[in-house]
Amino acid sequence: MHFIQAKGILSTHNGINIYRGCTHGCIYCDSRSTCYQMDHDFEDIEVKLNAPELLERALRAKRKKCMIGTGSMCDPYMHCEKTLKLTRKCLEIIDRYGFGLAIQTKSSDILRDLDLLKSIHQKSKCVVQMTLTTYDDALCQKIEPYVSTTKERIETLKILKSHNIPTVVWLCPILPYINDTKENIEFLLIACKDAGVQAILCFGMGLTLREGNREYFYAALDRLFPGIKQMYQKKYGNAYEIVSERNSELMSFCRTFCTQNDILFGTEEVFKFLHEFPSQSEQLTLF
Repeated sequence: MHFIQAKGILSTHNGINIYRGCTHGCIYCDSRSTCYQMDHDFEDIEVKLNAPELLERALRAKRKKCMIGTGSMCDPYMHCEKTLKLTRKCLEIIDRYGFGLAIQTKSSDILRDLDLLKSIHQKSKCVVQMTLTTYDDALCQKIEPYVSTTKERIETLKILKSHNIPTVVWLCPILPYINDTKENIEFLLIACKDAGVQAILCFGMGLTLREGNREYFYAALDRLFPGIKQMYQKKYGNAYEIVSERNSELMSFCRTFCTQNDILFGTEEVFKFLHEFPSQSEQLTLF
């Protein structure tokens, strides 16, 4: 872990990344890709110490309220957040200035900040996004070794729902020959229904691989699933999009399940929900 004084924090699409790099150890992580030009080891977390100050300055200057996103490139609840509490400080600022929040994580540690999530949602809008990949916690600890188990994440979704905070599940990545089974997808969908999830994001049954994350992923396959790397190389070569042979069947199953259970599924509709900031009249109905 190393510390920097960042020059800016808020992207043109109103996203923030307080940390750079990750310690969750997910074997498929796209953020390892060399295209992101990270000049330090991925596990050597870059900490933007002045993130709260930069965020406050940016929000104070904004003329119009909007949703602030975080968690797309690195998890805001990595292990270092327990002591640094920079995510919490940023949530306090978002709450204070009346902005919305769309936050993504794989950690049940988000419940530490339940008070702020509730406060933000009461004033504007808060959406928590949680990634789910497998119902099998033993498999989960292989492919996502240092994050909350699937069971813990599902319980977190239920707790958030009990406090009226809307949730979205990212059903990805689905790794061919590893977790691309109907049994796995069905279990996760039922868990989403039981947890009152409002929407599910799924870009297809598969994953993406490019320089940087491909090498790390293949090394993990050799270590954890001997023989599967050769299957990938034979079928996909150096392709960017790695699509499961069961893609059509499983995507059709997901769409049908979500339609029958009033869960948003289309990517356009889900992203619209994530990015839309409520109008003043919609905010007043919260009180």
